[in-house]
Amino acid sequence: MPQDKTSPATTASGLPIKPLYGPSDAQGSPGEPGVYPFLRGPYETMYLDRRWTMRQFAGFGSPEDTNQRFRFLLDQGQQGLSTAFDMPTLMGYDADHPRSRGEVGREGVSVSTIEDMQILFDGIPLDKVTTSMTVNCTASVLLAMYLAIAQQRGVPWSSLGGTIQNDMLKEFIAQKEWICPPEPSVRVVADMIEFCTREAPRWHAVSISGYHIREAGSTAVQELAFTLADGIAYVEEVVRRGVFTADDIGPRLSFFFDVHNDFFEEIAKLRAARRLWARIMRERFGATKDEACRLRMHAQTAGVSLTAQQPLNNVVRVALQALAGVLGGVQSLHTNSFDETLALPTEQSVMVALRTQQIIAEESGVANTVDPLGGSYAIEALTDKIEGEAQAYIDKIDDLGGMVPAIAKGYPQLEIAEAAYREQKALDAKEHIIVGVNGYQVPEERPLDTLHIPMEVEDRQVDRIRRFKKNRDAASVRESLTEVRAAAVSGDNLMPPLIRAVQNGCSVGEISDIYRSVFGEYRDPAHI
Repeated sequence: MPQDKTSPATTASGLPIKPLYGPSDAQGSPGEPGVYPFLRGPYETMYLDRRWTMRQFAGFGSPEDTNQRFRFLLDQGQQGLSTAFDMPTLMGYDADHPRSRGEVGREGVSVSTIEDMQILFDGIPLDKVTTSMTVNCTASVLLAMYLAIAQQRGVPWSSLGGTIQNDMLKEFIAQKEWICPPEPSVRVVADMIEFCTREAPRWHAVSISGYHIREAGSTAVQELAFTLADGIAYVEEVVRRGVFTADDIGPRLSFFFDVHNDFFEEIAKLRAARRLWARIMRERFGATKDEACRLRMHAQTAGVSLTAQQPLNNVVRVALQALAGVLGGVQSLHTNSFDETLALPTEQSVMVALRTQQIIAEESGVANTVDPLGGSYAIEALTDKIEGEAQAYIDKIDDLGGMVPAIAKGYPQLEIAEAAYREQKALDAKEHIIVGVNGYQVPEERPLDTLHIPMEVEDRQVDRIRRFKKNRDAASVRESLTEVRAAAVSGDNLMPPLIRAVQNGCSVGEISDIYRSVFGEYRDPAHI
Protein backbone atom coordinates (compact mmCIF):
# COMPACT_ATOMS: atom_id res chain seq x y z
CA MET A 1 0.00 0.00 0.00
CA PRO A 2 1.18 3.58 -0.60
CA GLN A 3 3.17 5.18 2.15
CA ASP A 4 2.91 8.70 3.57
CA LYS A 5 4.94 11.13 1.50
CA THR A 6 7.60 13.25 3.14
CA SER A 7 8.21 15.38 0.01
CA PRO A 8 6.26 18.62 -0.44
CA ALA A 9 2.72 18.16 -1.78
CA THR A 10 1.84 19.27 -5.28
CA THR A 11 -1.28 19.41 -7.40
CA ALA A 12 -1.76 16.90 -10.20
CA SER A 13 -0.12 19.45 -12.49
CA GLY A 14 2.92 19.74 -10.24
CA LEU A 15 2.09 23.10 -8.67
CA PRO A 16 3.35 23.28 -5.06
CA ILE A 17 0.70 23.13 -2.33
CA LYS A 18 1.19 24.65 1.10
CA PRO A 19 -0.08 22.81 4.19
CA LEU A 20 -1.87 25.97 5.34
CA TYR A 21 -3.02 29.14 3.60
CA GLY A 22 -3.78 32.52 5.09
CA PRO A 23 -4.69 36.11 4.16
CA SER A 24 -1.23 36.84 2.76
CA ASP A 25 -1.66 34.11 0.12
CA ALA A 26 -4.71 35.69 -1.55
CA GLN A 27 -4.05 38.84 -3.54
CA GLY A 28 -6.88 41.31 -3.23
CA SER A 29 -10.62 40.82 -3.33
CA PRO A 30 -12.07 38.16 -5.64
CA GLY A 31 -14.77 40.63 -6.68
CA GLU A 32 -18.41 39.87 -7.33
CA PRO A 33 -20.06 37.23 -9.53
CA GLY A 34 -21.45 38.51 -12.82
CA VAL A 35 -19.05 41.46 -12.83
CA TYR A 36 -15.95 41.80 -15.03
CA PRO A 37 -13.56 39.89 -14.96
CA PHE A 38 -16.08 37.22 -13.88
CA LEU A 39 -13.75 35.29 -11.56
CA ARG A 40 -16.66 34.26 -9.34
CA GLY A 41 -18.97 33.31 -12.18
CA PRO A 42 -20.33 34.76 -15.43
CA TYR A 43 -23.73 35.62 -13.94
CA GLU A 44 -24.72 37.42 -10.76
CA THR A 45 -27.12 34.83 -9.40
CA MET A 46 -25.54 31.74 -11.00
CA TYR A 47 -27.53 28.63 -9.97
CA LEU A 48 -30.00 30.46 -7.72
CA ASP A 49 -32.26 31.28 -10.64
CA ARG A 50 -31.22 28.56 -13.06
CA ARG A 51 -29.27 25.35 -12.59
CA TRP A 52 -26.53 24.37 -14.99
CA THR A 53 -27.70 22.47 -18.09
CA MET A 54 -27.38 18.72 -17.62
CA ARG A 55 -26.22 17.63 -21.06
CA GLN A 56 -25.30 13.95 -21.32
CA PHE A 57 -23.22 12.90 -24.33
CA ALA A 58 -25.07 10.32 -26.42
CA GLY A 59 -24.66 8.69 -29.80
CA PHE A 60 -24.31 5.16 -31.10
CA GLY A 61 -25.48 2.89 -33.88
CA SER A 62 -28.06 4.18 -36.29
CA PRO A 63 -29.90 7.53 -36.11
CA GLU A 64 -32.92 5.59 -34.82
CA ASP A 65 -30.85 4.13 -31.95
CA THR A 66 -29.55 7.52 -30.87
CA ASN A 67 -32.93 9.20 -31.25
CA GLN A 68 -34.30 6.60 -28.82
CA ARG A 69 -31.47 7.37 -26.35
CA PHE A 70 -32.16 11.11 -26.70
CA ARG A 71 -35.80 10.56 -25.81
CA PHE A 72 -34.84 8.36 -22.84
CA LEU A 73 -32.51 11.03 -21.45
CA LEU A 74 -35.07 13.81 -21.90
CA ASP A 75 -37.65 11.65 -20.12
CA GLN A 76 -35.18 11.25 -17.23
CA GLY A 77 -34.89 15.00 -16.74
CA GLN A 78 -31.98 15.97 -19.00
CA GLN A 79 -32.38 19.51 -20.35
CA GLY A 80 -30.11 19.53 -23.40
CA LEU A 81 -28.81 17.09 -26.01
CA SER A 82 -25.18 16.29 -26.75
CA THR A 83 -24.44 14.28 -29.87
CA ALA A 84 -21.56 11.86 -30.45
CA PHE A 85 -20.81 10.90 -34.06
CA ASP A 86 -19.01 7.81 -35.29
CA MET A 87 -15.50 7.90 -36.73
CA PRO A 88 -16.49 7.86 -40.43
CA THR A 89 -18.76 10.87 -39.88
CA LEU A 90 -16.05 12.68 -37.92
CA MET A 91 -13.45 12.03 -40.63
CA GLY A 92 -15.63 12.85 -43.62
CA TYR A 93 -16.50 9.42 -45.02
CA ASP A 94 -19.97 8.13 -45.81
CA ALA A 95 -21.18 4.87 -44.30
CA ASP A 96 -20.81 3.13 -47.67
CA HIS A 97 -17.14 4.13 -48.13
CA PRO A 98 -14.64 1.24 -47.90
CA ARG A 99 -12.70 3.08 -45.19
CA SER A 100 -15.83 3.12 -43.01
CA ARG A 101 -16.09 -0.66 -42.85
CA GLY A 102 -16.22 -1.89 -39.26
CA GLU A 103 -16.59 1.60 -37.77
CA VAL A 104 -20.14 2.59 -38.69
CA GLY A 105 -22.09 3.42 -35.53
CA ARG A 106 -19.33 2.11 -33.26
CA GLU A 107 -18.16 5.22 -31.38
CA GLY A 108 -21.15 7.42 -32.09
CA VAL A 109 -24.10 7.77 -34.40
CA SER A 110 -23.68 7.34 -38.14
CA VAL A 111 -24.73 10.39 -40.19
CA SER A 112 -24.01 10.58 -43.91
CA THR A 113 -26.96 12.52 -45.34
CA ILE A 114 -29.70 14.91 -44.35
CA GLU A 115 -32.03 11.90 -44.16
CA ASP A 116 -29.92 10.56 -41.28
CA MET A 117 -30.08 13.95 -39.55
CA GLN A 118 -33.86 14.09 -39.95
CA ILE A 119 -34.21 10.69 -38.28
CA LEU A 120 -31.70 11.57 -35.56
CA PHE A 121 -33.77 14.56 -34.42
CA ASP A 122 -37.21 13.15 -35.23
CA GLY A 123 -39.72 14.39 -32.67
CA ILE A 124 -37.16 16.63 -30.96
CA PRO A 125 -38.40 20.24 -30.62
CA LEU A 126 -35.39 22.08 -32.04
CA ASP A 127 -36.59 25.46 -30.79
CA LYS A 128 -37.08 24.21 -27.22
CA VAL A 129 -34.11 21.86 -26.62
CA THR A 130 -30.55 23.09 -26.97
CA THR A 131 -28.30 20.76 -28.93
CA SER A 132 -24.57 20.19 -28.78
CA MET A 133 -22.73 18.36 -31.56
CA THR A 134 -19.22 17.03 -31.00
CA VAL A 135 -17.74 17.16 -34.48
CA ASN A 136 -14.85 19.14 -35.90
CA CYS A 137 -13.44 18.72 -39.41
CA THR A 138 -16.92 17.99 -40.81
CA ALA A 139 -18.66 20.42 -38.45
CA SER A 140 -19.63 22.78 -41.27
CA VAL A 141 -21.53 19.99 -43.05
CA LEU A 142 -23.33 18.77 -39.92
CA LEU A 143 -24.30 22.31 -38.96
CA ALA A 144 -25.63 22.86 -42.48
CA MET A 145 -27.77 19.74 -42.08
CA TYR A 146 -29.09 20.89 -38.70
CA LEU A 147 -29.99 24.31 -40.09
CA ALA A 148 -31.60 22.68 -43.12
CA ILE A 149 -33.89 20.41 -41.10
CA ALA A 150 -34.88 23.36 -38.91
CA GLN A 151 -35.80 25.25 -42.07
CA GLN A 152 -37.80 22.27 -43.32
CA ARG A 153 -39.76 22.21 -40.06
CA GLY A 154 -40.43 25.93 -40.13
CA VAL A 155 -38.20 26.63 -37.12
CA PRO A 156 -36.42 29.99 -37.52
CA TRP A 157 -32.66 29.82 -37.17
CA SER A 158 -32.92 32.64 -34.65
CA SER A 159 -34.75 30.19 -32.34
CA LEU A 160 -32.04 27.53 -32.43
CA GLY A 161 -29.91 27.24 -29.32
CA GLY A 162 -26.84 25.07 -29.02
CA THR A 163 -23.21 24.54 -29.82
CA ILE A 164 -21.12 22.75 -32.40
CA GLN A 165 -17.62 21.90 -31.26
CA ASN A 166 -15.80 22.88 -34.44
CA ASP A 167 -12.45 23.47 -32.67
CA MET A 168 -9.96 22.42 -35.30
CA LEU A 169 -6.84 23.77 -33.61
CA LYS A 170 -7.22 21.40 -30.68
CA GLU A 171 -7.41 18.57 -33.22
CA PHE A 172 -3.89 19.35 -34.44
CA ILE A 173 -2.72 19.68 -30.83
CA ALA A 174 -4.36 16.66 -29.26
CA GLN A 175 -7.22 14.68 -30.78
CA LYS A 176 -5.71 14.17 -34.25
CA GLU A 177 -8.93 14.05 -36.29
CA TRP A 178 -8.56 16.32 -39.29
CA ILE A 179 -8.93 16.62 -43.04
CA CYS A 180 -7.17 19.82 -44.07
CA PRO A 181 -4.15 21.79 -42.78
CA PRO A 182 -4.56 24.36 -39.99
CA GLU A 183 -4.86 27.49 -42.15
CA PRO A 184 -7.91 26.44 -44.24
CA SER A 185 -9.38 24.72 -41.19
CA VAL A 186 -9.33 28.01 -39.27
CA ARG A 187 -10.85 29.72 -42.32
CA VAL A 188 -13.84 27.33 -42.20
CA VAL A 189 -14.27 27.87 -38.45
CA ALA A 190 -14.29 31.63 -39.02
CA ASP A 191 -16.85 31.26 -41.82
CA MET A 192 -19.14 29.46 -39.38
CA ILE A 193 -18.65 32.05 -36.64
CA GLU A 194 -19.49 34.85 -39.06
CA PHE A 195 -22.53 33.05 -40.45
CA CYS A 196 -24.00 32.19 -37.05
CA THR A 197 -23.34 35.67 -35.68
CA ARG A 198 -25.49 36.99 -38.53
CA GLU A 199 -28.09 34.26 -39.06
CA ALA A 200 -28.32 32.11 -35.89
CA PRO A 201 -27.57 34.47 -32.99
CA ARG A 202 -28.31 31.91 -30.24
CA TRP A 203 -26.01 29.29 -31.74
CA HIS A 204 -22.39 28.93 -30.66
CA ALA A 205 -20.39 28.14 -33.80
CA VAL A 206 -17.33 26.93 -31.90
CA SER A 207 -16.74 25.29 -28.53
CA ILE A 208 -13.09 25.98 -27.80
CA SER A 209 -12.09 22.74 -26.21
CA GLY A 210 -9.53 22.00 -23.57
CA TYR A 211 -11.13 18.66 -22.83
CA HIS A 212 -9.27 16.70 -25.48
CA ILE A 213 -6.02 18.49 -24.68
CA ARG A 214 -6.31 17.24 -21.10
CA GLU A 215 -7.34 13.76 -22.18
CA ALA A 216 -4.17 13.60 -24.31
CA GLY A 217 -2.07 14.00 -21.16
CA SER A 218 -1.67 17.72 -20.55
CA THR A 219 -1.59 19.35 -17.16
CA ALA A 220 -4.43 21.58 -15.99
CA VAL A 221 -2.26 24.63 -16.69
CA GLN A 222 -1.49 23.47 -20.25
CA GLU A 223 -5.15 22.69 -20.86
CA LEU A 224 -6.12 26.21 -19.85
CA ALA A 225 -3.30 27.93 -21.72
CA PHE A 226 -3.61 26.06 -25.01
CA THR A 227 -7.41 26.35 -25.00
CA LEU A 228 -7.34 30.12 -24.58
CA ALA A 229 -4.53 30.41 -27.15
CA ASP A 230 -6.79 28.57 -29.62
CA GLY A 231 -9.55 31.02 -28.79
CA ILE A 232 -7.18 33.92 -29.45
CA ALA A 233 -6.42 32.51 -32.90
CA TYR A 234 -10.11 32.27 -33.84
CA VAL A 235 -10.89 35.79 -32.63
CA GLU A 236 -7.85 37.14 -34.50
CA GLU A 237 -9.00 35.52 -37.75
CA VAL A 238 -12.57 36.81 -37.55
CA VAL A 239 -11.57 40.31 -36.47
CA ARG A 240 -8.90 40.43 -39.22
CA ARG A 241 -11.65 40.07 -41.84
CA GLY A 242 -13.12 43.38 -40.73
CA VAL A 243 -16.78 42.35 -40.80
CA PHE A 244 -17.29 41.78 -37.07
CA THR A 245 -15.56 43.11 -33.97
CA ALA A 246 -14.64 41.35 -30.76
CA ASP A 247 -17.82 42.80 -29.24
CA ASP A 248 -19.84 41.12 -32.00
CA ILE A 249 -18.36 37.65 -31.82
CA GLY A 250 -17.43 37.38 -28.14
CA PRO A 251 -20.94 36.31 -27.09
CA ARG A 252 -20.92 33.57 -29.75
CA LEU A 253 -17.89 31.78 -28.30
CA SER A 254 -18.15 28.98 -25.77
CA PHE A 255 -15.53 26.85 -24.04
CA PHE A 256 -15.28 23.21 -23.03
CA PHE A 257 -13.08 22.00 -20.18
CA ASP A 258 -12.13 18.70 -18.59
CA VAL A 259 -12.75 18.23 -14.87
CA HIS A 260 -10.15 15.85 -13.50
CA ASN A 261 -9.47 14.30 -10.11
CA ASP A 262 -7.54 17.05 -8.30
CA PHE A 263 -10.56 18.70 -6.71
CA PHE A 264 -9.24 22.15 -5.77
CA GLU A 265 -6.97 22.49 -8.80
CA GLU A 266 -9.90 21.90 -11.13
CA ILE A 267 -12.07 24.46 -9.37
CA ALA A 268 -9.24 27.00 -9.50
CA LYS A 269 -8.63 26.26 -13.20
CA LEU A 270 -12.23 27.03 -14.15
CA ARG A 271 -12.21 30.26 -12.13
CA ALA A 272 -8.87 31.31 -13.66
CA ALA A 273 -10.22 30.62 -17.16
CA ARG A 274 -12.96 33.21 -16.78
CA ARG A 275 -10.71 35.95 -15.45
CA LEU A 276 -7.92 35.34 -17.94
CA TRP A 277 -10.25 35.24 -20.96
CA ALA A 278 -12.09 38.37 -19.84
CA ARG A 279 -8.82 40.26 -19.71
CA ILE A 280 -7.72 38.88 -23.09
CA MET A 281 -10.93 40.06 -24.76
CA ARG A 282 -10.82 43.51 -23.20
CA GLU A 283 -7.11 44.27 -23.17
CA ARG A 284 -6.01 42.42 -26.30
CA PHE A 285 -9.01 42.76 -28.59
CA GLY A 286 -10.59 45.92 -27.24
CA ALA A 287 -13.96 44.43 -26.37
CA THR A 288 -16.04 47.04 -24.56
CA LYS A 289 -19.14 44.99 -23.79
CA ASP A 290 -19.11 42.76 -20.73
CA GLU A 291 -21.10 40.14 -22.64
CA ALA A 292 -18.21 39.79 -25.10
CA CYS A 293 -15.76 39.19 -22.25
CA ARG A 294 -17.90 36.67 -20.37
CA LEU A 295 -16.54 33.13 -20.71
CA ARG A 296 -19.31 30.53 -20.73
CA MET A 297 -18.26 26.94 -20.33
CA HIS A 298 -19.39 23.37 -20.70
CA ALA A 299 -17.45 20.76 -18.77
CA GLN A 300 -17.18 17.00 -18.79
CA THR A 301 -15.80 14.69 -16.16
CA ALA A 302 -12.47 13.14 -17.10
CA GLY A 303 -12.83 10.12 -19.36
CA VAL A 304 -9.14 9.34 -18.98
CA SER A 305 -9.61 8.97 -15.22
CA LEU A 306 -12.10 6.10 -15.60
CA THR A 307 -10.66 2.68 -14.85
CA ALA A 308 -11.54 -0.71 -16.28
CA GLN A 309 -10.43 -2.19 -12.96
CA GLN A 310 -13.17 -2.00 -10.31
CA PRO A 311 -15.32 0.13 -12.64
CA LEU A 312 -17.97 0.90 -10.02
CA ASN A 313 -15.35 3.10 -8.33
CA ASN A 314 -15.81 5.39 -11.33
CA VAL A 315 -19.16 6.48 -9.86
CA VAL A 316 -17.25 8.09 -6.99
CA ARG A 317 -14.69 9.70 -9.30
CA VAL A 318 -17.42 11.16 -11.49
CA ALA A 319 -19.34 12.52 -8.50
CA LEU A 320 -16.26 14.34 -7.14
CA GLN A 321 -15.38 15.72 -10.57
CA ALA A 322 -18.96 16.87 -11.17
CA LEU A 323 -19.01 18.62 -7.80
CA ALA A 324 -15.77 20.39 -8.70
CA GLY A 325 -17.35 21.52 -11.97
CA VAL A 326 -20.37 22.95 -10.17
CA LEU A 327 -18.23 24.69 -7.55
CA GLY A 328 -16.11 26.04 -10.41
CA GLY A 329 -19.20 27.62 -11.99
CA VAL A 330 -19.91 25.69 -15.21
CA GLN A 331 -22.97 26.50 -17.35
CA SER A 332 -23.36 22.98 -18.71
CA LEU A 333 -22.10 19.60 -17.52
CA HIS A 334 -21.74 16.04 -18.77
CA THR A 335 -21.05 13.27 -16.28
CA ASN A 336 -19.37 10.15 -17.65
CA SER A 337 -20.90 6.73 -17.14
CA PHE A 338 -18.94 4.28 -15.01
CA ASP A 339 -18.71 1.69 -17.80
CA GLU A 340 -17.48 3.99 -20.58
CA THR A 341 -13.92 2.74 -20.33
CA LEU A 342 -15.23 -0.70 -21.33
CA ALA A 343 -17.84 0.08 -23.99
CA LEU A 344 -20.58 2.49 -24.96
CA PRO A 345 -22.65 3.17 -21.83
CA THR A 346 -25.82 1.25 -21.08
CA GLU A 347 -29.10 2.98 -20.23
CA GLN A 348 -28.61 2.02 -16.57
CA SER A 349 -25.14 3.53 -16.33
CA VAL A 350 -26.22 6.66 -18.20
CA MET A 351 -29.06 7.11 -15.73
CA VAL A 352 -26.66 6.82 -12.78
CA ALA A 353 -24.46 9.48 -14.38
CA LEU A 354 -27.42 11.82 -14.88
CA ARG A 355 -28.73 11.13 -11.37
CA THR A 356 -25.29 12.12 -10.03
CA GLN A 357 -25.85 15.64 -11.35
CA GLN A 358 -29.42 15.70 -10.11
CA ILE A 359 -28.34 14.66 -6.60
CA ILE A 360 -25.75 17.45 -6.55
CA ALA A 361 -28.39 19.92 -7.73
CA GLU A 362 -31.27 18.81 -5.53
CA GLU A 363 -29.74 17.28 -2.41
CA SER A 364 -26.28 18.68 -1.71
CA GLY A 365 -27.18 22.34 -1.20
CA VAL A 366 -24.07 23.56 -3.05
CA ALA A 367 -26.16 25.42 -5.62
CA ASN A 368 -27.85 27.56 -2.98
CA THR A 369 -24.88 29.92 -2.59
CA VAL A 370 -23.10 31.71 -5.42
CA ASP A 371 -19.41 30.75 -5.63
CA PRO A 372 -19.28 29.33 -2.09
CA LEU A 373 -15.50 28.85 -2.27
CA GLY A 374 -14.82 32.44 -3.36
CA GLY A 375 -12.46 34.07 -0.90
CA SER A 376 -10.95 30.81 0.28
CA TYR A 377 -7.27 31.53 0.82
CA ALA A 378 -6.24 28.24 -0.78
CA ILE A 379 -8.60 28.53 -3.75
CA GLU A 380 -7.69 32.14 -4.50
CA ALA A 381 -3.95 31.46 -4.22
CA LEU A 382 -4.21 28.45 -6.50
CA THR A 383 -6.35 30.40 -8.99
CA ASP A 384 -3.71 33.15 -9.12
CA LYS A 385 -0.94 30.58 -9.61
CA ILE A 386 -2.72 28.74 -12.42
CA GLU A 387 -3.57 31.98 -14.19
CA GLY A 388 0.04 33.17 -14.03
CA GLU A 389 1.43 29.87 -15.32
CA ALA A 390 -1.14 29.79 -18.15
CA GLN A 391 -0.30 33.36 -19.16
CA ALA A 392 3.38 32.38 -19.44
CA TYR A 393 2.42 29.66 -21.94
CA ILE A 394 0.29 32.11 -23.93
CA ASP A 395 3.21 34.56 -24.03
CA LYS A 396 5.45 31.77 -25.37
CA ILE A 397 2.92 30.97 -28.11
CA ASP A 398 2.77 34.66 -29.01
CA ASP A 399 6.56 34.67 -29.30
CA LEU A 400 6.27 31.77 -31.76
CA GLY A 401 3.89 33.80 -33.94
CA GLY A 402 0.58 32.49 -32.63
CA MET A 403 -1.05 29.10 -32.32
CA VAL A 404 -0.91 28.06 -35.98
CA PRO A 405 2.89 28.60 -36.25
CA ALA A 406 3.29 27.00 -32.80
CA ILE A 407 1.47 23.89 -34.04
CA ALA A 408 3.71 23.78 -37.13
CA LYS A 409 6.73 23.81 -34.82
CA GLY A 410 5.18 21.10 -32.66
CA TYR A 411 5.35 23.19 -29.49
CA PRO A 412 2.00 22.37 -27.79
CA GLN A 413 2.11 18.78 -29.00
CA LEU A 414 5.53 18.17 -27.46
CA GLU A 415 4.60 19.94 -24.21
CA ILE A 416 1.61 17.63 -23.83
CA ALA A 417 3.65 14.54 -24.69
CA GLU A 418 6.25 15.40 -22.07
CA ALA A 419 3.56 16.00 -19.43
CA ALA A 420 1.95 12.65 -20.23
CA TYR A 421 5.35 10.92 -19.98
CA ARG A 422 6.04 12.49 -16.57
CA GLU A 423 2.66 11.36 -15.28
CA GLN A 424 3.17 7.80 -16.52
CA LYS A 425 6.55 7.66 -14.81
CA ALA A 426 4.92 8.85 -11.57
CA LEU A 427 2.27 6.14 -11.86
CA ASP A 428 4.85 3.45 -12.57
CA ALA A 429 6.81 4.56 -9.50
CA LYS A 430 3.58 4.70 -7.42
CA GLU A 431 4.21 8.33 -6.66
CA HIS A 432 0.61 8.86 -7.77
CA ILE A 433 -1.93 6.18 -6.89
CA ILE A 434 -4.95 5.22 -8.99
CA VAL A 435 -7.20 3.09 -6.84
CA GLY A 436 -7.59 -0.35 -8.35
CA VAL A 437 -4.81 0.15 -10.92
CA ASN A 438 -1.49 0.62 -9.13
CA GLY A 439 -2.87 0.42 -5.61
CA TYR A 440 -5.68 -1.36 -3.78
CA GLN A 441 -6.04 -4.00 -6.50
CA VAL A 442 -8.26 -7.06 -6.29
CA PRO A 443 -7.22 -10.34 -7.92
CA GLU A 444 -10.29 -11.10 -10.00
CA GLU A 445 -13.29 -9.13 -11.13
CA ARG A 446 -16.58 -10.19 -12.66
CA PRO A 447 -17.03 -8.54 -16.08
CA LEU A 448 -19.88 -6.07 -16.46
CA ASP A 449 -22.68 -6.35 -18.96
CA THR A 450 -21.87 -3.86 -21.70
CA LEU A 451 -23.59 -2.39 -24.74
CA HIS A 452 -22.68 -4.01 -28.06
CA ILE A 453 -23.44 -2.68 -31.56
CA PRO A 454 -24.35 -5.53 -33.93
CA MET A 455 -22.87 -5.56 -37.44
CA GLU A 456 -26.42 -5.42 -38.81
CA VAL A 457 -26.48 -1.73 -37.87
CA GLU A 458 -23.69 -1.05 -40.34
CA ASP A 459 -25.34 -3.09 -43.07
CA ARG A 460 -28.61 -1.17 -42.64
CA GLN A 461 -26.83 2.17 -42.76
CA VAL A 462 -24.95 1.24 -45.92
CA ASP A 463 -28.19 0.13 -47.57
CA ARG A 464 -29.93 3.34 -46.52
CA ILE A 465 -27.31 5.69 -47.97
CA ARG A 466 -27.09 3.72 -51.21
CA ARG A 467 -30.86 4.01 -51.65
CA PHE A 468 -30.74 7.69 -50.78
CA LYS A 469 -28.01 8.42 -53.34
CA LYS A 470 -29.80 6.41 -56.01
CA ASN A 471 -33.08 8.33 -55.58
CA ARG A 472 -31.78 11.90 -55.39
CA ASP A 473 -31.57 14.36 -58.30
CA ALA A 474 -28.10 13.78 -59.75
CA ALA A 475 -28.04 17.11 -61.61
CA SER A 476 -28.86 19.07 -58.45
CA VAL A 477 -26.13 17.22 -56.58
CA ARG A 478 -23.53 18.04 -59.24
CA GLU A 479 -24.56 21.69 -59.34
CA SER A 480 -24.48 22.00 -55.56
CA LEU A 481 -21.05 20.40 -55.23
CA THR A 482 -19.77 22.78 -57.92
CA GLU A 483 -21.04 25.72 -55.85
CA VAL A 484 -19.32 24.42 -52.71
CA ARG A 485 -16.06 23.97 -54.61
CA ALA A 486 -16.32 27.49 -56.04
CA ALA A 487 -16.80 28.99 -52.56
CA ALA A 488 -13.89 26.95 -51.18
CA VAL A 489 -11.63 28.25 -53.95
CA SER A 490 -12.80 31.88 -53.92
CA GLY A 491 -12.84 32.39 -50.16
CA ASP A 492 -16.55 33.17 -50.01
CA ASN A 493 -18.39 32.05 -46.90
CA LEU A 494 -19.01 28.33 -47.22
CA MET A 495 -22.18 28.06 -45.16
CA PRO A 496 -24.82 29.24 -47.72
CA PRO A 497 -23.70 26.81 -50.46
CA LEU A 498 -23.29 24.03 -47.87
CA ILE A 499 -26.89 24.44 -46.71
CA ARG A 500 -28.13 24.29 -50.30
CA ALA A 501 -25.92 21.27 -50.95
CA VAL A 502 -27.22 19.15 -48.08
CA GLN A 503 -30.80 20.15 -48.93
CA ASN A 504 -30.18 18.78 -52.43
CA GLY A 505 -28.85 15.51 -51.03
CA CYS A 506 -25.07 15.99 -51.00
CA SER A 507 -23.44 13.77 -48.40
CA VAL A 508 -20.82 14.29 -45.70
CA GLY A 509 -18.29 12.33 -47.71
CA GLU A 510 -18.89 14.13 -51.00
CA ILE A 511 -18.45 17.57 -49.41
CA SER A 512 -15.42 16.39 -47.44
CA ASP A 513 -13.86 15.18 -50.69
CA ILE A 514 -14.10 18.76 -51.98
CA TYR A 515 -12.26 19.95 -48.87
CA ARG A 516 -9.60 17.31 -49.47
CA SER A 517 -9.26 18.36 -53.10
CA VAL A 518 -9.22 22.14 -52.62
CA PHE A 519 -7.49 22.53 -49.27
CA GLY A 520 -5.29 19.42 -49.28
CA GLU A 521 -4.87 16.79 -46.59
CA TYR A 522 -2.84 17.40 -43.45
CA ARG A 523 -0.08 15.18 -42.10
CA ASP A 524 1.61 15.59 -38.74
CA PRO A 525 5.12 17.07 -39.05
CA ALA A 526 7.68 14.27 -38.89
CA HIS A 527 9.44 15.71 -35.84
CA ILE A 528 6.35 15.51 -33.60
